[in-house]
Amino acid sequence: MRVLIIGGTKFIGPHVASLLDQEGHEVTVFHRGETESGLPSTVRHVHHANAGMPVREFPSEVLGLAPDVVVHMIAMGGEDAFAALAAFSKRTRRIVWISSGDVYGAYGRLTGLEEGEAKPGLLTENSPLRTVLFPYRKCATAATELNYSYEKILVERAALQNSEVPGVVLRLPKVYGPAGNSDLATVYRYRHHGAWRWTHGYVENVAAAIALAATHPAALGRVYNVGEPYTPTVAERLADLPPSELVPDIGSEFRFQHDIAYDTSRIRRELGFEELVSYREGLQRTLKRQSTAG
Repeated sequence: MRVLIIGGTKFIGPHVASLLDQEGHEVTVFHRGETESGLPSTVRHVHHANAGMPVREFPSEVLGLAPDVVVHMIAMGGEDAFAALAAFSKRTRRIVWISSGDVYGAYGRLTGLEEGEAKPGLLTENSPLRTVLFPYRKCATAATELNYSYEKILVERAALQNSEVPGVVLRLPKVYGPAGNSDLATVYRYRHHGAWRWTHGYVENVAAAIALAATHPAALGRVYNVGEPYTPTVAERLADLPPSELVPDIGSEFRFQHDIAYDTSRIRRELGFEELVSYREGLQRTLKRQSTAG
């Protein structure tokens, strides 16, 4: 298959490209050319200044590829989602859209964006989404900033309501690995909230889920939570981790009674997804890189 990856030269993307390349697919990465990320020599690169977020247009070199699958790693809102649909709806058979757990109503309640009582149980793909849009707009100092228009809910709406090309939506967890979140600050800084749960995913496992969704016939038109099969509490995670000098985020305004814990059984059941790297091995690789860098 011919696979076009939009973005994808940092952290998760290189793993996705490498996995698809290893499976024998023709992989092209569309990006600005600022990072090559040690991708296999067989992966094609298309460099363009317009490949930065948000991607609003695509050069003829990209449109002429006629990819079987497009993996959009960096769709951030409605504008760039519709731009990709306009460009590829008659040129591809599938678009994989990378979304986030911040679409869930539980995330809105966690951050104080909206009100509501804590609800027990895991977040499934059918759990209610936020009712308040643009979760990071209050952090923007200008309308031109990315966090002003960022909204994965709008990406998902565009993807799933398009009738010309099937979409696949992946709601990613908090990702960690040697090249990102390697200090595991997303655990250590909340160690004073031991009962809180936030689904994480080791970078190679998350990439494997994306590669699977890009090629599996059953993925078309579906939404999948991606992440570990069991979400430990912060206290349970810390039991497997060495001490850290990171300062706890005592001043956080998060409402920690709201867990962001996924049910990831759908992608396992429907697509046969399995982790490439065990939980403890992922931690060890991450911590090893962090200690070396330090």
